[in-house]
Amino acid sequence: MAQQLIVRRDTNAWNFQVWASFALAAGLCGLGIINMPSERLDRAFLALGYFFCLSSAFVVSKTVRDNQSERVDTQAWVFQVWAAFVIAMTLTAWGLFRMDIGPWEKGYMLVTWLYLMSSAFTLQKAIRDKHEADLLEHGGSDGGGASAGGSSSSDT
Repeated sequence: MAQQLIVRRDTNAWNFQVWASFALAAGLCGLGIINMPSERLDRAFLALGYFFCLSSAFVVSKTVRDNQSERVDTQAWVFQVWAAFVIAMTLTAWGLFRMDIGPWEKGYMLVTWLYLMSSAFTLQKAIRDKHEADLLEHGGSDGGGASAGGSSSSDT
């Protein structure tokens, strides 16, 4: 007797909340950077720091999830991913706290930055969960990004 596979998916409401939260966090960070009472170079540094943190957060999430059940990446790659994340967070924090802006502005930028990081990890998990559910439903394997059934993961 064949065992029936039950694939659990996130609800549409959850997916909307995840994407809306990420968009709100990115928007609030952008608003803060644009309106921050500081030099252009300071704003550019902070924008680059936020982007570096965001991209390294996505890479950390993917690396951790890929190596969850068995190691598929080299130790050097895992080290580089974590080092980049720590460096991004440390340099951005250093840049934010050395800026010549008031405590209220620093507090706002700190909270929006942490909100962006939190929502980035949540978004990455939701995207990966959807991808894995698509693979299970279509009987495919992750052999290069596409499921074996030939269908895309663009259904909502």
